[in-house]
Amino acid sequence: MGPLPAESVKPRGSTDPGVLVREAIRLAQHADNKWDALRQSGALLEELGAVEEGYAAAILEREGQISTYMGEGVAIPHGTDQARALVRRTALGFLQYPNGVDWDGETVYLCIPIAASGDEHVGVLSALAGILLEEDSAAALRAATDVDDVLARLTPVGEAAAETTPP
Repeated sequence: MGPLPAESVKPRGSTDPGVLVREAIRLAQHADNKWDALRQSGALLEELGAVEEGYAAAILEREGQISTYMGEGVAIPHGTDQARALVRRTALGFLQYPNGVDWDGETVYLCIPIAASGDEHVGVLSALAGILLEEDSAAALRAATDVDDVLARLTPVGEAAAETTPP
């Protein structure tokens, strides 16, 4: 059985476009290095209108403080605590790098940037861990060629963020 089509994951009772939208999913991308992938992650969140100008720079600053590499070929770029003021709405991005990006000796295939002004990121990280611990699911995301497949697989992540987003 294939994944169910989904347009976006929206916070309950919200008119926001959703935590994870089709336009936030970028497959078959290329980055020269981790800094390029981080710039792409920040630019994506800005393009989605989820963050104000300056959040992308805060993603680079965060990476300078501590690596956002989480294991299993996944990085979860996000801004500094001070940059939370630049977040307009909770949002996720998804950038897939089939050839991988060197991340300080590790290889990243998926960048999942997060914009969150509150504690939504805690639910997101928990839900992502659950998905990525399932070997088949993680492999499917790394090899995905269809945006709807990615959206369906990450729906629990968006729902976790939506559940912790204040009304």
